[in-house]
Amino acid sequence: MESAGKRSDSRSLFIAATPAQVFAAMSDPARVARWWGPDGFKNTIHQFDFRPGGSWLLTMHGPDGKDYPNESRFTRVAAGSIFEIEHLSGHHFIPTIELRPSGQGTHVHWRQTFDTVEEYERIAGFVTGANEQNLQRLATEVLLARDAA
Repeated sequence: MESAGKRSDSRSLFIAATPAQVFAAMSDPARVARWWGPDGFKNTIHQFDFRPGGSWLLTMHGPDGKDYPNESRFTRVAAGSIFEIEHLSGHHFIPTIELRPSGQGTHVHWRQTFDTVEEYERIAGFVTGANEQNLQRLATEVLLARDAA
């Protein structure tokens, strides 16, 4: 199998909040619905069984007016440190979000790994921007909740 680095999009973002505050935005389906996906997308979450092996069913509503049903399952969940799913519908990939405490905040590391280099390269132009926007939307959700507390 080809190395994960060649078939993955990886990014990192520092959020001025604790890992617990970031994880809270990743584990609450109402909050996930607000930040998941690239800019312009809205979400309807149908099922969110937040545990290893649990199902996650959602419909992403695109800015183009189209609906994008998604089916995933949680593969790794550790409070305050990791969130990983296997995306089962459409493109098959595994996004892993790791939280690492750092000074007055958290480094959020996002890696989306595809089955092959070819599959990744086919949609890399979209994925790279979408993942950056996803991280920015997560940061906005975390900071809004932190500031409201």
